Amino acid sequence: MQSFRTEIENPIVEKDILELERKIRAFKGGTIDEEKFRSLRLARGVYGQRQPGVQMIRIKLPYGKVSSNQLYRISEVADEYSTGRLHITTRQDIQIHYVDLERTPELWAKLEQDKVTLREACGNTVRNVTASETAGIDPNEPFDVSPYAQAIFEYFLRNPIGQEMGRKFKVSFSGTNADTGLSYMHDLGFIAKIQNNKKGFKVMLGGGLGSQPRHADVLYDFLKVEEIIPLMETVIRVFDRYGERKSRAKARLKFLLKDLGLDSFKDLLAAERKALPYQKYPIDISGYPLPQITNAAEENHTPKDLAAFDKWKKINVIAQKQKGFFAIGIKVRLGDFYTDKARLLADLVEKYAASEIRLSLRQNILIPFVKESLLPLFYNELHKLGFTEIGYNKVADITACPGTDTCNLGISSSTGIALELEKLISEDYPHFIDNPDLVIKISGCMNACGQHSMANIGFQGMSIRTKEKLVAPALQVLLGGGNIGNGKAVFADKVIKIPSKRGPQALRYILDDYQENGNNKPYHIYYAEKGEHYFYGLLKPLASIDNLGKDDFIDWGSDKQYKKAIGVGECAGVVIDLIATLLFESEEKIQNAQEAITEQKWAAAVYYSYASMVNTAKAMLTSENTKTNTHNSIIKDFQTFFVETNKIILRKSFLEIVLQLNKKEPTESFAKEYLGEAKLFLKTVDQYRNKELAHA
Repeated sequence: MQSFRTEIENPIVEKDILELERKIRAFKGGTIDEEKFRSLRLARGVYGQRQPGVQMIRIKLPYGKVSSNQLYRISEVADEYSTGRLHITTRQDIQIHYVDLERTPELWAKLEQDKVTLREACGNTVRNVTASETAGIDPNEPFDVSPYAQAIFEYFLRNPIGQEMGRKFKVSFSGTNADTGLSYMHDLGFIAKIQNNKKGFKVMLGGGLGSQPRHADVLYDFLKVEEIIPLMETVIRVFDRYGERKSRAKARLKFLLKDLGLDSFKDLLAAERKALPYQKYPIDISGYPLPQITNAAEENHTPKDLAAFDKWKKINVIAQKQKGFFAIGIKVRLGDFYTDKARLLADLVEKYAASEIRLSLRQNILIPFVKESLLPLFYNELHKLGFTEIGYNKVADITACPGTDTCNLGISSSTGIALELEKLISEDYPHFIDNPDLVIKISGCMNACGQHSMANIGFQGMSIRTKEKLVAPALQVLLGGGNIGNGKAVFADKVIKIPSKRGPQALRYILDDYQENGNNKPYHIYYAEKGEHYFYGLLKPLASIDNLGKDDFIDWGSDKQYKKAIGVGECAGVVIDLIATLLFESEEKIQNAQEAITEQKWAAAVYYSYASMVNTAKAMLTSENTKTNTHNSIIKDFQTFFVETNKIILRKSFLEIVLQLNKKEPTESFAKEYLGEAKLFLKTVDQYRNKELAHA
């Protein structure tokens, strides 16, 4: 592995990239444990694929906003380091696949030349901040949420409080009560509101999908805009200290909130307020860049097929709140498109729109700020790219995760069945194509990256075993989910499991039934009226495994017999650290605290010192085979097993030392004093451990 130099002007970013290169070298040299290295690279957007020896790179794009320059840069990187395929995720990121691990630092450096980051795109961090793709242009929005999503992104990027939590933390912004940002399924969801002529947000807390979906609680009906960053910091600090760290199945915020209850959780939030660096954090939106709308000359570009153009305009084009401007929705099948088209798209929006696109939660593209007179031109140019397919955000626009194509956790194909279902709808149910009220989503496993449990019609990848112990791909059919709006929703019921190859027939049964009996009601209402038992009976004939044929043992998109093969799910993974690695990391955190003090970042210094002490205590408890499930339990158990037994002598209780964190304001004097405590604690533990090893 040869070293390289970056061309990054920002020294913080350059240091980050060079640190990744250094850790890759250490890992290759055998001086960093594999699990610890996994944690580090995931926080840098580098995710192991199902295929050995290559990585998926997740590019973090706050609320899906991508400038034409950034799209050019991403395309250049995807061609040089990957396969030229770009995959839009359900969190408005872009993923590229089949990247060599050793080339990831230089890949990252090239992206950063156009301010595109990988940092905290994966791992147990604050993930990409998502938002309604129509933010800033929606006629119904009280205000544009984009600057607030940007502020959240900037404040928590590289923030020490959100680097090594028990699990990932997801945030969304919705511009209107339609709640297209899906607040109810996020750790924190914000819905724009105006109250007494003041801007603010309804705040939803503790939602999530996965195998046990949880509807978020209403934390505030209205919270002023200057309070959203202090609130989020408080929530993360509580989650970091009290959240589960060992059991992956219980490590999300939703489980902590469920265990504690909302009132007790609020008490912990209140106890944490004093330690915040800001009680209020005004967000200056005046510096948020305005769209640079082109002055391109209007030309005559009459489409050849006016009927097709009119249908496209009716279904795929959205009127903006800015008079005379429209946004064009592009249905991107399964979220996949290629760099040749990406470059031409970047050219088009730079020349004729506002030099930006938005990626959507449904894996699509939205082009804002198109003049009405230029719609024919856009139609013609997008038609050349294959980007005028009817059905943007409609029923035949199926959301699907990559599933067994590239993901370690995939149980059965998501993309193969999605293509088959889209084909079925287009060919046999064309009258449904412009229906926005039927939402179909597919995930390859229970983790719900395809968001199947919130869909009207959802499918989850599974497997089934016959009496002869043969294994075939299967689908769990879920029905009745729906977004009601303003933070309210219903999750889909698990109705029945069927062999995967019967998925199209199941959809046919469901659509025929809805067509005959639904009376144009929203699907979640129709489902609720009929009930789960009714739909189980409807689909039961497809569930039998007594008559499986040869084709049933071959998954969609494959020509080989199905084999269930599940790897380690890295995004959701819990890191298992060796004792020496933990102690080494404690020293690194002390160095980080010292750097933060030099930069006069007192709150950051305090949190790095705290993390060092907890990490050191965790190392010692690990050496005694004691559980280290939460930070709170680590602090208490270290006091019990080491201090109260006089194995390790401290000048006062370990709880008193560490928990100064939320009892004192993050001033310069406290930051320096607390760092001194962390250094002394690590030195004391090192002396104890060296003595123990000498007598071993």
